[in-house]
Amino acid sequence: MEPNWLDPREDRAWRAFQHAHHQLDVHLNRGLQKSGLSGADYEILAVLSSHDGDRMPAHDLCNTLGWEKSRVSHQVRRMQKDGLICREPNPKDARSTMVCLLPAGRAAIEKAAPRHVEDVRRNFIDLLTPAELDMLAALNERVLHHLAANDDSPAKEEPS
Repeated sequence: MEPNWLDPREDRAWRAFQHAHHQLDVHLNRGLQKSGLSGADYEILAVLSSHDGDRMPAHDLCNTLGWEKSRVSHQVRRMQKDGLICREPNPKDARSTMVCLLPAGRAAIEKAAPRHVEDVRRNFIDLLTPAELDMLAALNERVLHHLAANDDSPAKEEPS
């Protein structure tokens, strides 16, 4: 059976989305490097710093980020070595660990966040009208809802 190829309009939309997403990611990561963080560092620090008590179970961190457990495990180990975060036993569940923000991690995100938010505004938010932002959010939420409803990936395990 012949694939249902994208027509020119669909192909343009898909390629523009992919290219813009990639280029924005590259640009934002370059900006974060000036603060000494990678994009992955920033994502983890942002999640932990906004979570109650600056800590959360590793599997919740995995789910919040939407990352594979191996990626979270590798990133957490690297950030532990850098003194930004730590792991400790979960007092509510002996089978899981807590990932905790350390003072150096809090200082790193507080240093990086103002420039990062300015970069996001200048290169994304300020280019769109409020109506376009609402539409973009609705479109992305539709895709995310579809993906979540049709997720047939294996059960997620606790990151090591």
